Amino acid sequence: MNNANGSVFKYPDNVDTDVIIPARYLNTPNAKELAAHCMEDIDKDFVNKVHEGDLMVGGWNFGCGSSREHAPLAIKTAGISVVIAKSFARIFYRNSINIGLPIMECPEAADAIAAGDEVSVDFDTGLITDKTTGKTFQAEPFPPFIQKIIADGGLMKSLTKK
Repeated sequence: MNNANGSVFKYPDNVDTDVIIPARYLNTPNAKELAAHCMEDIDKDFVNKVHEGDLMVGGWNFGCGSSREHAPLAIKTAGISVVIAKSFARIFYRNSINIGLPIMECPEAADAIAAGDEVSVDFDTGLITDKTTGKTFQAEPFPPFIQKIIADGGLMKSLTKK
């Protein structure tokens, strides 16, 4: 996967992992069940509106809170192809790579892109294009070894591929 295209779901600063996937649902190892409750405490309609390939845009410190891998897994399984934010909590950042969820830090894009905008992302170059407004933004692309981990579906899957 070298790019993403979809509609944007936008969230504020400090969206924590308890909002992404509430603790009351952590008793299941089933990713689809986790995805069914993704963002429900901040956006009840998210799971009914999200389509495969859509994008999530957040503010500062996206994914703060506990270190649970369930949060990026719920986002990815819900169909989100990439999360763009002003910044990420470090453990969320690492967990996202581990489970193969592309994330990009780009404060300018996070400020300018609106909910519902159609956006494309080129993972090789880091170019983010808001197709609705025509504006472009430059994020730092992941190095090739991290792009491979994400393309393989996560760290463990990447380690088992030859």
